[in-house]
Amino acid sequence: MHSPSLVAAIIGVFMAAVAGDLGSVDAQSKRSIWDGVYTQEQAEKGGFLYEAGCASCHGGGLEGGETAPALVGGEFMWAWNGLSVGDLFERLRISMPEGNPSDMSTAEKADVLAFVLLRNDVPAGPEELANRTNQLRTISFDALSPQ
Repeated sequence: MHSPSLVAAIIGVFMAAVAGDLGSVDAQSKRSIWDGVYTQEQAEKGGFLYEAGCASCHGGGLEGGETAPALVGGEFMWAWNGLSVGDLFERLRISMPEGNPSDMSTAEKADVLAFVLLRNDVPAGPEELANRTNQLRTISFDALSPQ
């Protein structure tokens, strides 16, 4: 019969190996904003929506205003660094446009978010950005491009 400490050590090694394997699967499946998570067409639609519903507060060039933060540039990118696109989308979904968040559908808000990514020099890709927070939580918001 094996000693309890030997059994605990074997279980510990097994659990670490399993956790390591799961971690690598998660790392492989997780995407970043730099992986082309929206389409050019979606961003273009979002530009029109931004102009109509967001520019009055955030500025025509996304530079921010008296009461609204900039949505372009280093300060914006670093404010969201390490979070997920789902976190940013959720903020947009529940609170924008300020005073009447129901003025835009979730699909329209995803289009606006695609426009914001485009204006921050994040590359477009072959698939549209989803309009569901739980799907967007799998995309990390990394301030710096991996290249």
